[in-house]
Amino acid sequence: MTHKKKVLCVRDIIIFGIFSALMIISQVALSFLPNIELVSFLVMLYVSVYGMRSLWAIYVFVAVEGVLYPFGLWWISYLYIWTLLAVASYIFRSAQSPLVWAIISGTFGLLFGALCAIPYIFIGGFAMAFSYWVNGIAFDLPHCIGNFIIALVLMNPAKKLIMKLDNKS
Repeated sequence: MTHKKKVLCVRDIIIFGIFSALMIISQVALSFLPNIELVSFLVMLYVSVYGMRSLWAIYVFVAVEGVLYPFGLWWISYLYIWTLLAVASYIFRSAQSPLVWAIISGTFGLLFGALCAIPYIFIGGFAMAFSYWVNGIAFDLPHCIGNFIIALVLMNPAKKLIMKLDNKS
């Protein structure tokens, strides 16, 4: 069975395991910076090369995050937030312009707090969700800027590197 099939093979398990580890390590290493992270970039990168099979790496990352930082309401939002970024990345997977990737990543960073607020609708209503979102806008702005710059600078070189390492170029 080759790695091009829809079913995961040993090679895919190894690749996605390494990708999960890179997301976890980068998140922990940059955790001292408020909402400056590489996870968004890595999700877009993985999906642009490996498609929706990258969800394996994403959900391993999400599961480990829940273990490292005790499971809470934030974790529920991680279950759908990263999937939404993966879907957006899949839609634009053939984009060659780093500006397209930067806009997607920056927009995701800007909307991150609003997306995290969704579970609060079910706990305390729209007012609670809105106040949660507004309270976090100061963190969403650097998230947007950081994501934009990271994707603008790194997307094309990183994509070329992964494709070369995987003999896809």
